Amino acid sequence: MEKIKSYIETMGWPRVIIALFLLSMYVVAPFVGLNLGTSISDTLIRFGMNAILVLSLMPMIYSGTGLNFGLPLGVEAGLIGAVISVEMGLTGVLGFWGAIIMAIPFAVIFGWGYSQILNRVKGGEMMIATYVGFSSVAIMCIMWLILPFKSQDMIWAYGGSGLRTTISIENYWQGALNKIFPMADKIPFGEIIFFGFLAFLMWGFFKTKSGLAMKAVGANPKFALATGVNIDKVRTKSVIMSTMLAAVGIIVYQQSFGFIQLYLAPFYMAFPAIAAILIGGASVNKATVINVMIGTFLFQGILTMTPSVINNLVKTDMSETLRIIISNGMILYALTRKGGKKNGK
Repeated sequence: MEKIKSYIETMGWPRVIIALFLLSMYVVAPFVGLNLGTSISDTLIRFGMNAILVLSLMPMIYSGTGLNFGLPLGVEAGLIGAVISVEMGLTGVLGFWGAIIMAIPFAVIFGWGYSQILNRVKGGEMMIATYVGFSSVAIMCIMWLILPFKSQDMIWAYGGSGLRTTISIENYWQGALNKIFPMADKIPFGEIIFFGFLAFLMWGFFKTKSGLAMKAVGANPKFALATGVNIDKVRTKSVIMSTMLAAVGIIVYQQSFGFIQLYLAPFYMAFPAIAAILIGGASVNKATVINVMIGTFLFQGILTMTPSVINNLVKTDMSETLRIIISNGMILYALTRKGGKKNGK
């Protein structure tokens, strides 16, 4: 009994309750006509699509730069790399890696500029980051219309200029990460292995001198300053890392989803990612790879299972409405527990 109590205290009651709720959805699924294997497969696919976007929050959280509500900035960098890759006609794995390689320089530039703003507003990062994220989406809405792309697969048929809202990558690099693995349509091995590789690099980075300095800046800036750490430089590095990972994350998301979504789509990327890492047990100043994995699985699992189970119970197609209600409910719940496990009890 003591072991169970200790385990629950380690996990935190919110995560235990959410995990039990998700488990109950899997138990109920076969009784309402859902295939359990397909349900688990759908959850894993959504996990693979979103895990790197959630992982991208870690560097900024560790450096005390706050939850990255400016995530759309990194997403925009990834979108630029993706459309350039399609414009060049790159396909398969070459197209996927081409998109990443071309997105990274934009992510570094965007991240550096973003960090200069955040370094000037220490203590108010979340509010400013939200404005930066929203304004970057608005600016890019204009850029998508005036950038000189020529590919017939991307531009509007009427007028012959400007990029479409949704661009299919079926003939380019859809599923590039998974195609080499068997059962790729059911279990996204490629995405999960790629996420595991990046997560391992992240774990290793925080064991290095630079990673420990980043942790020190986030935990106690005065102590870090006294030991000779350049706080602004460390914060800049963390923001650039976060922006680069967000750019990679959205490209992984797209190669699984099969479409590049432009214009207002990046608006909706930051809040689910932040909610997932908070549900996983992270706080404003601390996050681990385990928090990322648990949070992403729970968030995407509930988002996948609950609408399907309720739809089959009431025999009415309310999936999109339910998905919005559940998604926003979990975001609201997570943001009220941004202090982490202790506040989540």
